[in-house]
Amino acid sequence: MGTPGFITDLRTDIGHRELWLIGSSATVWRPGPRGTREILLVRRRDNGRWTPICGIVEPGELPSETVVREAAEEAGVRIEVQRFVRVCAEETLVYGNGDRCRFLDHDFLCRWVDGDARVSDDESSEVGWFPEDGLPEMTASHRRRIEVSLAGAPGVICEHDGGAGVVL
Repeated sequence: MGTPGFITDLRTDIGHRELWLIGSSATVWRPGPRGTREILLVRRRDNGRWTPICGIVEPGELPSETVVREAAEEAGVRIEVQRFVRVCAEETLVYGNGDRCRFLDHDFLCRWVDGDARVSDDESSEVGWFPEDGLPEMTASHRRRIEVSLAGAPGVICEHDGGAGVVL
């Protein structure tokens, strides 16, 4: 699924001006060989970058529900949310068409339950499992999401993208 309808409707009224949106992402893991963990990533079709499972929270949806829905839509897998690990005010994104967005992103550690990971929407070009110590190149903000999720620190980190924050 591409841009949700409620956002395209808003864009009709506001043009390319910045939108403040709620985002949600999941670091999905499964057991790997010899006690290691593998991380599920998708390669975005629009820019070729590897990312964790992520998406826009639909109206009335909880961020934890978003990651479950997005895992099914993007990779064809069923996951279980284990814990909420971070909330982050992201930097402004400018898309190729000029649309501007800033996300308040909610990051979750999630466990793979079942399903063969595969490309299952038009937003991704590849889906793959990677050893946690062998992740492909990705943006610093996506790498941070994964690192925080896997660290297992107590509490929830609240921070700005690329900046210091607090642990609650």
